[in-house]
Amino acid sequence: MAVEWSGFTPEIMLHLDRGVRGTLGTQLQEALRTAIRSGRLEAGERLPSSRKLAADLGVSRGLVQGTYEQLAAEGYLTATGGGTTQVALTLRQSMIEQPAVASPVEAGIDFLPGRPDLNSFPMRDWLWACGEAARTASRSDIGYGRAAGSPRLREVLASYTQRVRAASISAHDVVICSGFTQGVALTLTVLREHGTQTVAVEDPGHREMTMHVRRAGLNPVPVPVDDQGMVVDELRRTAATTVILTPAHQTPTGVVLAPARRQELLRWAEEHDGVMIENDYDSEFRYDRRPVGALQGLAPDRVVMIGTVSKSLGPSLRLGWILAPSHLAPAIAEEKRRSDLGSPGLDQLALTRLIESGRYDAHLRRMRRAYAAKRVALAEALRRHAPHLRLTGLDAGLHAAATLPEGTDEAAIIAAARRRSIHLHGMQRYRVHRAPAPPAIVFGFGDLNEHAIRSGIARIADLLLPSTSHPV
Repeated sequence: MAVEWSGFTPEIMLHLDRGVRGTLGTQLQEALRTAIRSGRLEAGERLPSSRKLAADLGVSRGLVQGTYEQLAAEGYLTATGGGTTQVALTLRQSMIEQPAVASPVEAGIDFLPGRPDLNSFPMRDWLWACGEAARTASRSDIGYGRAAGSPRLREVLASYTQRVRAASISAHDVVICSGFTQGVALTLTVLREHGTQTVAVEDPGHREMTMHVRRAGLNPVPVPVDDQGMVVDELRRTAATTVILTPAHQTPTGVVLAPARRQELLRWAEEHDGVMIENDYDSEFRYDRRPVGALQGLAPDRVVMIGTVSKSLGPSLRLGWILAPSHLAPAIAEEKRRSDLGSPGLDQLALTRLIESGRYDAHLRRMRRAYAAKRVALAEALRRHAPHLRLTGLDAGLHAAATLPEGTDEAAIIAAARRRSIHLHGMQRYRVHRAPAPPAIVFGFGDLNEHAIRSGIARIADLLLPSTSHPV
């Protein structure tokens, strides 16, 4: 589809060589033919006016008009109402070699974990906040700013995380980043410079965590997770001095790190001079009771907590924050400066206004109600069609895990469901060790409506039955 240029007449890069044989008109005709054949000018795309192109090339307007008329006669161009000239929608375009484009996934219902409700982005509130940010921005706000982030946003986030996550932090120790991926990369780089060599990760866990650790030049070691969270006794058997975990709602099992395990982790950190990196990715959404307090609040000198707006607002905003111990915060801020000189300033101001105004809290309250209804739809659908499945992780977050009967072929069920345009995601893809393990399906419900959830489960109900050995 051609780009619809609006406003001023578009520009096009063409070159005429007055030092070669042949007329300028012939050169211009061939240059335009080549641009159209190669796809540089697409079907339907508007060309500059004859007056504008003549001025740009330093030739007469009549020469350009003659060129346009000749190419129109050949079928390359067409004149439209209002005196504009466009590349013709002709069969020549079908001869242009186009880059291969992957076929889109067949339309269906995708229970993809980790994706929020993208239709519920608070666009009106965000536009208001952007307007407020632009209206009140100072001269320094438009400049490069501090690598650690907007001082006002850091103050607001320190206050906010203390209020809603029981964190213990000073604004000076908050570093703004572009999401968890950058936050963990910056933190691991600094920890490597402080002597860290081995980092423990949850197994099963975040699919790309081992990659993040290796990219930082460190050695990842998997530590198993059970129904109480990371198994600290297994952590003690490793050489790790840093551990990355999701205590509020484990990815992907959904379990909450038990109080006893939290205390064990704190003792491990003291004994090994260790650091815990807390991925606080969807803690805003808890349905059974008030959110579980952050691990950071129990040991602010041992925990680096990373939060983002990817689940609460939308991933494309690329805004997050690092709550770092005082002895690490300056180095992380310096690493951020080296990385990209700081996150977008006006977006930081907009997020500040959104939180200060109370609109962020109001949005979260709306989304908790919406996600709670989706959670109920998933639980009821599975209870109706597959009551034998054990469902975990429904107390919080945007996904839950369903353990399949022993001996079930997880991959076969996923493949059979895909043939029915239902896209499932198995627990195996989250495991670091690919050894045989209990089969399970991780059901993400954040970006699905209640009808789609119920319909999707109904369409694969027979695949989830214990007697199903060869799903189709």
